Amino acid sequence: MKTGPDYRSKLTRNKPRRKTSRDIFDTTIQKTQVWLNDLMSELDWEDKPHKTYMALRTVLHALRDRLTVEEAIQLGAQLPMLIRGFYYEGWNLKGKPHRERHKEDFLDHIKQAFKGDVTVNPNQICRGVFKVLAKHTSKGEIEDVKHVLPKALHELWP
Repeated sequence: MKTGPDYRSKLTRNKPRRKTSRDIFDTTIQKTQVWLNDLMSELDWEDKPHKTYMALRTVLHALRDRLTVEEAIQLGAQLPMLIRGFYYEGWNLKGKPHRERHKEDFLDHIKQAFKGDVTVNPNQICRGVFKVLAKHTSKGEIEDVKHVLPKALHELWP
């Protein structure tokens, strides 16, 4: 009976490797890392990964809370699984979408998340996150998101 390594390798040589649950998580971690690296580069924060994560999370929450429920879900569907998780984290539908109409109100949400950090520029953070979003999601979805937002926020998009 042939049971040596040569025989076993012949049996499995042309079979595709089964995906494991680790492969699924590795993929979303890699995709999330690409998004964070892109944002770190945009913000010139290569040595600040946690601050970059906070920026991404804060802007996504501010954006989500100003979209209709349907549009927020459609945007969420295009995010990598890990980013989607913190996008939906703490979402409460009551009183949504926020009816703020001014860019300053939107940027104030970002400023509050980084209170005490005078090096943070909410406008730059928002533009950076929106640029990364536009790079990694469909053009049609970005257009739909912009259509729901007040005109004052359109200038923050690339």
